[in-house]
Amino acid sequence: MKKKITIEGMSCQNCVRHVKEALEELAGVQSVNVSLERKIAEIELNQDVDNETIKAAIEDAGYEVTSIS
Repeated sequence: MKKKITIEGMSCQNCVRHVKEALEELAGVQSVNVSLERKIAEIELNQDVDNETIKAAIEDAGYEVTSIS
């Protein structure tokens, strides 16, 4: 299962690393790819992860989630 998350507030590679690390800590997340240029994170899941859990992890890292699909 894959999800695509649109994120506002990332401005550098350090931001990308923060988002990637926050998502990798979630149970069920198999892989994470974050694009600063496209302002998205794409995650591969090996079990269902609630969108609110994903959103909370990113917002706790200091960024704003605008959509999850």
